[in-house]
Amino acid sequence: MGNLVAQLRRAGAGSGELAGLLVDADGTGTVATADGEFAVAPAEIARADQEVRPRWVTWSQETAQRLLARDVQLATCWDVAAVHRLLFGGWRADPGYAWACLHGTPPDEIGPAVGGEPDLFSAAGLSSAGGDLADRQRFGAAEALAAARLQLGLLTGRELTSTDAGIAVATARCESTVELLCAELAAGGLPVDRAAAERILTEIVGPRPRSAADAMAIRSARDARVLAHAPAGVTADLRSPAQVRTLLAAAGVDVPDTRAWRLEEHRDRSPLVGALLDWRKAERIATTYGYGWLDEHLGADGRLRGAWTGSDGAAGRMTASSGLHNMPAVLRQAVCAADGYLLVRADLGQIEPRVLAAVSGDTALVAATADDDLYLPVAAELGVDRPTAKVAMIAAMYGQTTGHGGEAGRRMRASYPVAMAYLDTADRSARAGKDLRTYGGRCVRMSGGDGAAADSQATGESSARRAARGRYGRNALIQGAAAELFKMWAVTVRARGAPLGARIVLCLHDELLVHVPADRAAETADLVGSCLAETVRRWAPGGRVRFIADISVLRRWADAKG
Repeated sequence: MGNLVAQLRRAGAGSGELAGLLVDADGTGTVATADGEFAVAPAEIARADQEVRPRWVTWSQETAQRLLARDVQLATCWDVAAVHRLLFGGWRADPGYAWACLHGTPPDEIGPAVGGEPDLFSAAGLSSAGGDLADRQRFGAAEALAAARLQLGLLTGRELTSTDAGIAVATARCESTVELLCAELAAGGLPVDRAAAERILTEIVGPRPRSAADAMAIRSARDARVLAHAPAGVTADLRSPAQVRTLLAAAGVDVPDTRAWRLEEHRDRSPLVGALLDWRKAERIATTYGYGWLDEHLGADGRLRGAWTGSDGAAGRMTASSGLHNMPAVLRQAVCAADGYLLVRADLGQIEPRVLAAVSGDTALVAATADDDLYLPVAAELGVDRPTAKVAMIAAMYGQTTGHGGEAGRRMRASYPVAMAYLDTADRSARAGKDLRTYGGRCVRMSGGDGAAADSQATGESSARRAARGRYGRNALIQGAAAELFKMWAVTVRARGAPLGARIVLCLHDELLVHVPADRAAETADLVGSCLAETVRRWAPGGRVRFIADISVLRRWADAKG
């Protein structure tokens, strides 16, 4: 092992230049440049990252995980798996698959990944997506560097995307750095007050069971509180939708199904309905977010941990395991900053309609984004009240054509024809089985996966299925672009907030939660706002569309308003 800083500079791999990086399970690394490969120690990688700041090319998030285990945190990277998903769509991105796709092999001709097809969070998925030691001889640091150069060529050459090359490359860099953030989120965890969490669970589902028999008794008591409102002699298994329908019918409440929103309409008709809805909330927490969940995922250090990935393999949203993305609102009271720290919470406002304005370029909708509440000028334009305007906007983006949403959506065509044409074009392409691309260049697969359009008429596909695919496609372009904007904002906050000791601890769709020393909280809140402005300048040059965020300083996540 030599002087990595000197070797990088000698090879011309300076700030922002690509340098391949592979890290073994024991922390030993290999760096590849134009001059060849070098064996390096974690400390050398850390020093080179600080002094030279190359853009490290990694096969996947696994490299960042292994370095974090040795207290080495990278500033930036080019993640081959993340960029592969951007270019080719889908979830699979193991080295062999990515390499074959880059060299022209049709995806449907490539065999399965070593160890089987990876999923988002399994241990097998993480290794097979990232170049495990079994693949090292074929897919090392030099091959990662070569793959990144091919990917960069596709992005700038526009062979695969009509997206502006500058935006496409910026998106690829952002998607890669998000994988570093994901590794840090998994390692650092979300601060949770265990005592508060236990109190909440006790209030909702009862005390911690002492035995299996005790757990059954508590469960039976929870059921009994609902069945006490049933007609005399009538009982049911509350976990069976069919039996619940029969129970409700006996109480005079006839419903076609037992969905929560439908039952809410009948809450005032019978105390049984209210008790059932309350039971459902408690049952969900008891079975999914109960004491077992807490014991499994909350560490002794008061951090709730799960696996994270920067893309869901579809439109590109970040995903997390261990319930981090689906935590019931009542448990937010237990998400609490550590002593001496505070939380800065930031939530993007009306993000999807503002993104629609940006990606479509509809001048009338762009003008509406100047208002803090975009739905007010939209309502004035449509000649309706605000709730109806909101329904109209949502109906347009989700393809609703019937009912109140459909009628409101039809008004949108006259007032915002450019935005509607953008959505309709995506809808038609998706119905025809043609792959779509988001504003940032992400492939959203609508074909069979090999990039060729499926002939839905020839295959006898139903019109209902084609329509559903069309609705998905029109929304995926907006949801995908919103995810790209959000992630660019997140990595900007990650970089700018580091000198303040601010660390992102949760990314929830359009919401950031930042853990920061208490004496830097106000400064961090200002910084998060300025990072949004910086992101918008990079993501949507011209400054025509206004994006807003609700930013507050909190002790507990539940203290946030709205």
